[in-house]
Parts: sequence; structure tokens; C-alpha cells
Amino acid sequence: MTQEQWGKLQQNLLTTVGKNNYATWIEPLEFLGINEDVAIFEVPTSFLGNYVSQNFGDLILHQMSEFAERVRRINFRVAANSSQRPPRKAETAKLLKEVQEDAPTPAAAPQTAREDLVPGAPLDARFTFDTFVVGKPNELAHAAARRVAEGGPVTFNPLFLYGGVGLGKTHLMHAIAWELQTQRPDLNVVYLSAEQFMYRFVQALRDRKMMDFKQLFRSVDVLMVDDVQFIAGKDSTQEEFFHTFNALVDQNKQIIISADRAPGEIKDLEDRIKSRLQCGLVVDLHPTDYELRLGILQSKVELHRAQYPGLELAPGVLEFLAHRISTNVRVLEGALTRLFAFASLVGRPITMDLTQDCLADVLRASERKITVEEIQRKVSEHYNIRLSDMIGPKRVRSYARPRQVAMYLCKQLTSRSLPEIGRRFGGRDHTTVMHGVKRIEELRVQDGQIAEDLEMLRRALEA
Repeated sequence: MTQEQWGKLQQNLLTTVGKNNYATWIEPLEFLGINEDVAIFEVPTSFLGNYVSQNFGDLILHQMSEFAERVRRINFRVAANSSQRPPRKAETAKLLKEVQEDAPTPAAAPQTAREDLVPGAPLDARFTFDTFVVGKPNELAHAAARRVAEGGPVTFNPLFLYGGVGLGKTHLMHAIAWELQTQRPDLNVVYLSAEQFMYRFVQALRDRKMMDFKQLFRSVDVLMVDDVQFIAGKDSTQEEFFHTFNALVDQNKQIIISADRAPGEIKDLEDRIKSRLQCGLVVDLHPTDYELRLGILQSKVELHRAQYPGLELAPGVLEFLAHRISTNVRVLEGALTRLFAFASLVGRPITMDLTQDCLADVLRASERKITVEEIQRKVSEHYNIRLSDMIGPKRVRSYARPRQVAMYLCKQLTSRSLPEIGRRFGGRDHTTVMHGVKRIEELRVQDGQIAEDLEMLRRALEA
């Protein structure tokens, strides 16, 4: 096999294994020649040779058989001066360019920009501040993200965003990066996931390039790490993250972190890292409420109308979806996308009947599993009263108000009818439940303590 044939084989391998695997494992291989039936390669480390042999050996042998039938096995030799040999980046770049030109472009590929400043984590063009719908559950997080995105000095470092799945953490992270790249192109902004940080760290250890790694992550102006909970329990990665964090803070560089829970609640995360993360601004993205979900749907409808002009949407459909799909914004947006696509394919307007038929599986999965009994128990514990007193006939204020709160939560968090809720509260009439629900709705606006109690109880029940 000639070097030219090896170059063609590299092209095939690049297409087969992908550019990341190619750059990491295939590109460092130096083809030396074939001795009898053995293909000999030079590798920088024995680890790399062993890994390639175990994971890509059969693939390389199979593709080499097209050029050299007598090859039966592969041998790897560690280069004596591998640390001095310059990497063949020009050849890799050329191959990547040729493969990208030949490969079809995905129809919905997200647009990216300034990828040199965002290593390993391209930004999604959809995730900007303009497309982020602000409501009460996320207004503080949005305001803090906006402040950081201005690129000037801030009084809180790091900014730590946390919340459940699909509440907008990654959206805000991408929005900050886009805004910084637009407003402050002079800044070196690095956005990546905790998993990518860990991968780069392990790769630097393996290739003996820790100084390059340290220099890269200590020379940024803004470091953004998504889903930091994934480094918990990884002692060496946590150690390096801690030192990187300290070095950047000492230089007054901005750090933005996200996780699925508060720093103090991340299991197996070192105490010193928890302490560091808590020294800035820690912001909770609360679960979405009905108004925010409806606002998100309304904003997405405008985009779908442009894609499906003339498609009719019946009144009440968005309100129905916002009420029924309450756990995850991604599921909510996906349901709307499916609904518009389905209605367009069958050529029918989006009515309530079509919505229920098209989204039957999503609606079943999103049905609330909370029971009336759970709500009654939680409310009685919260207000420190006996369950029998809350359900019983006594009408004193200390029992009546918790009873109304429990009725309100039953109406919001279960699919039970008003008469059925009334029966669970000592056989009360449905009009009594209606009055209690209406009263709590009024107090929720007027009384901050009631609003706080409702939010705390709802989150405890949905946890």
C-alpha cells in the first residue's frame, strides 16, 4: 500500500467514524508500510495504539483489504520521539474540508458562528434572548443572564443557573454566548458541557498536553459550563475544574454555570467547589406556570404559521395544551410541532378533536398522577393541622384556609371534577369547592404568603 492509498483510506475512515473520532484516534496514526501480511503503524503512545486496535482494528483491516489483500493484521509501534513530531493538522483540515463538501447538508442543521471561540459546543441559532419567553418563574434568571451578556463588570461571579429539565437553562446559556459574541467580539467566550470539559481533560492527560489544556481554559474571558453536575464524583476532573475556576476568578473573568439542582444538593461534589459555586449569584428557574406555558405556545405559533400559511387554529387549543402538558417545555414545543405537521399532512384545521387524536400518547404521559389524598396530607403537614380537622366540618379560619388551599391544588393538579373533590372533603357540595378555589385565586394575587405557600406545596407535590 502506498502513502497515496493510505490517504484515500483515511478519507473513508473519516466518513465512517466521524470527524471527532478521526481527529482523536485515526489522525495520529503514521503509516510505515506492510511487512509480509502485517500493516505497521507508528503511534505517539501505547494507549492510543491499544485503543485503536480494540475499537477500530477490524474496520481498518477491512478497508485496507480493498488496497492490499495480503494484510492480515495490524501492528503498532510507539514513536521514540513522538512528543517532538508536529501534528499533521494541514492534512486533517484538508480531509475534513473534502468530506464536508461531499456530504449532504442536513435540512435543519443549526447555524453556528465563531466556532473558534466555542470549542466542541456549537451554539444553536434558535436559542437567543429574542426567542426566550419571560414569565414569573424565570424572570430573575433572565435578568441576570441579560446583565452578564452585556460583557461589562458584574457584581456576581459566578452566575449559577439551576432547574429541572426543559426549563430554559441551556437556552439562556446559548443566548448569553450569542449576545457576547455580537456585542463584545473582542472577548474569548468558551461554552461547553461539563462532559466536554471532562473529555478534554482526559485527552490532555493521555496526550501529555496538560499545559496546553491549562493555558486554554485560563486564557478565556468568559467560561460557560453546562450541566456541571456530571463532574460530581470525578475527583481529578473536579480538581482541575477547581483550579481553573480560581484562576479565572482571580483574573476577574466571568464564569457561568448551569446544573439540574442547587450547588449544595449535588451529590459527590467536593465541598470546596460547592462553596465556590455558592459565592456568586445562584438563581433557580422554577417550573413553568400556566401563563408562561401559554406565552411559549403563542410565540411558537407565530413561527409555525409562517411555515404552514393558511392553517386554521381553533380557539382554546393552546389553552388546552398549556393546561395539560405542564412538566416539560420541550415536550410542549414538540407537541405543537407535531400538531401543525399532522394537520398540514391531513389537510384539516387544528381543532380540539384533532388535537386529542394527534397527541393522545403525549396527553396520556402528561396526565397528572398526584392524588387528592396526597394533596390533603401535604397541606395538613404544611399548616401543622390534623388531616381530620381539615376535612371535617369545622369552619374556623385556622382550618378553613388550609382546606381552601387544598381544594385549589386539587383543582389545579388533578383531573378530578368539582363534585368529586367536594366528596373527598367531607361530602361538601361542588359550589363550596368553587367558592374555595375562587377565594384562593384572589388571595394568590393579594397575599404574598399565600402565593409562596402555593408555590412551595406545588413543587413539593410535583417533586
